[in-house]
Amino acid sequence: MAHHHDHDHHGHQHGSAPGGMSTQRKLLIAFVLTTVMMVVEALGGVWSGSLALLADAGHMLVDALAMLLAFCGAWFATRPADEKRTFGYGRMEVLAGFVNALTQFVLIVFIAYEAVQRLFSPTPILSGVMLIVAVIGLAVNVLVLSTLHGHDKDDVNIAGASLHVLGDLLGSVAAIVAALAVRWLGWLWADPVLSVLVCLLILRSAWMLLRRSSHILLEGTPEGVKPEDVEAVLKAADPGIADIHHVHIWQVASGSRMATLHAEVHEGANAAAVLDAIKRTLLDRYGIGHATVQIDPGPCPDMDETCGGHAQP
Repeated sequence: MAHHHDHDHHGHQHGSAPGGMSTQRKLLIAFVLTTVMMVVEALGGVWSGSLALLADAGHMLVDALAMLLAFCGAWFATRPADEKRTFGYGRMEVLAGFVNALTQFVLIVFIAYEAVQRLFSPTPILSGVMLIVAVIGLAVNVLVLSTLHGHDKDDVNIAGASLHVLGDLLGSVAAIVAALAVRWLGWLWADPVLSVLVCLLILRSAWMLLRRSSHILLEGTPEGVKPEDVEAVLKAADPGIADIHHVHIWQVASGSRMATLHAEVHEGANAAAVLDAIKRTLLDRYGIGHATVQIDPGPCPDMDETCGGHAQP
């Protein structure tokens, strides 16, 4: 019996969100709204002399650039495969999410430093202008976040953009609270203290995004999928299957799960039926739409354990 290699070449389309609006369009809208709000906050900061608003405008500048990067990543993800990149450009969105997480860490350090500086050297703030601009910023951030809502949970690109918007939203809330505290209580220290609290909230989300995107880049097993469980399930998928081994499962990009594996079959087994059972099980149980299966009519010929899985005796 010859070895069979089966490939499924669907499931590589990216850029569409469950709500019907494309990822690119969502990110473009988010970029435009964030850029407009950045200009408003910068003008408000110059008019009122508020360092808090100017700092938040700088925050939004970084976020606007992150949105632009995410948009470019989503656009590249829709480009078809070519001779040099047979899986297409889908991983660009993962790279964008990874870079977004890194920029958040830089931003957190900057905000924390500025907060400490202001804590020891308070500066007067025109709380009325600050409050008006912060409320407008909150409304815009809620609108942007609602635009990005409903993305695929595996889409680290949109997740990265949403993280930036969430940081802006929390910054707007902090600015509102600080403006009220300065206006009614005279607490100039409220602004830097709330900025540090926002940094702590962003830090956790940034770390989670960094771990998720780096896990995909390192060809890690998708969340919720265990190779040993897959082996056990596939062994029971068809009576002709004697053993499943050399199982590798990973993601090229958001929601694009792939797998390679060896299936040892009993003598006289129907190889076509085995392939069909394996592929249907992978798709239905684990959402794996692209699988390469090698049928072994006897002991596995790949005895080198360095390639993964376990060698057959």
